[in-house]
Amino acid sequence: MTDHTQQRDAFRASASRLVAARYPHALGALLGGSAARGRATASSDLDVAVLLPDREHSGREVVRHEGRVAELFLNTVADLPEFFAWDRARRRGTVLFLYDRGLPLADPHGHVARARELARRVLASGPAPLGKEEREYGRYALTCYVDDLADLADLADPGDAIGTDPAARHEQLSVADHVLREAAHLLTAHHQAWTGIGKWLPRRLIDADPVLGGALLDGHRTVAERADPAPLVAAAEQVLGLLGGPLRGGYTHRWEP
Repeated sequence: MTDHTQQRDAFRASASRLVAARYPHALGALLGGSAARGRATASSDLDVAVLLPDREHSGREVVRHEGRVAELFLNTVADLPEFFAWDRARRRGTVLFLYDRGLPLADPHGHVARARELARRVLASGPAPLGKEEREYGRYALTCYVDDLADLADLADPGDAIGTDPAARHEQLSVADHVLREAAHLLTAHHQAWTGIGKWLPRRLIDADPVLGGALLDGHRTVAERADPAPLVAAAEQVLGLLGGPLRGGYTHRWEP
């Protein structure tokens, strides 16, 4: 038995004890994330999807269990199709992927198997496309952030990131983060691919477009390491070019109460 297998089995047993203790009436459960793959670190949490009877309520719960943080994704059987549709609409598919790739903990009545099949059908359909309003706002927002980042280029010395003005560097790094997030959002949408946040942003970005996604990530790192925004600006401008170019004059948005 490999170390990965041993670790996975240990986490599976721990997650099973958690579900049994907190939700003994659950209809089924799965363990997801790095723990399910046997690749958890000392600080990794447990991601557990729990299927509940319809008399219960869907939601999310974070607890400590056996010295580790556990995040519980709670769904009733009746709520699950609507929740999957919402997960698809936001284009991240967090819970969809958990059901697709998770490790079943218990499934006495086949509810988990049916939920996994539904998740796989939804994932196969791909994320929801960006609507026109969301796409145009994305173009406008990314254009603004790229312009800001380019303006900040003269405020920091690319050859000496440590010696630059601290306020300018703080602004530059903050804007660079926004450029990366907005560009990733638009680039994954352009490829009809899933997006992500946190550690999943670079993973989904590379999956969607290894070349341009890699250029965005490398450009972001260059801002952080050398205070040079030029590569990130250039990559973000390529993303804008795929969606009609920068959007400055002519953008309108009507607020609805």
